[in-house]
Amino acid sequence: MGKRMYNARSETVAEKPSFRDAWRRGQRCIVPAEQIYEPCYETGKSIWWRIGLRGWTPFGIAGVWAWCLDPASGKEILSFTMLTVNADEHPMMKRFHKPGEEKRMVVILDESNYDYWLDCTVDQAWSMIKVFPADRMDCAPR
Repeated sequence: MGKRMYNARSETVAEKPSFRDAWRRGQRCIVPAEQIYEPCYETGKSIWWRIGLRGWTPFGIAGVWAWCLDPASGKEILSFTMLTVNADEHPMMKRFHKPGEEKRMVVILDESNYDYWLDCTVDQAWSMIKVFPADRMDCAPR
């Protein structure tokens, strides 16, 4: 179950049993990143590309967190997941993932909204769940 849940579709985060309680409680977090990696199939085979902000500066990804029970140890562990949005029409992100599959991207937060993301109401948080502008991003083969 673990690896498949590192991303949560923003469209269903409030409904899915794995995430809805954390979303409802406002247990939002910011996942720090320098870049993310996605497969590009433009050559006909999977080539991994790095994706980040212009100038390759660190950024924050919108996430939710929760305490989960580790079945192996019986101990509670802190867990998080990153929110994603549809990117079928995003000028850069539509290049990634297999042809014919839905294109998705993590929700990159504008640095000026970090505090707001952590402190706003659940209803207000929806306004920040959107694609990040392509002109502020960069990508290159890994």
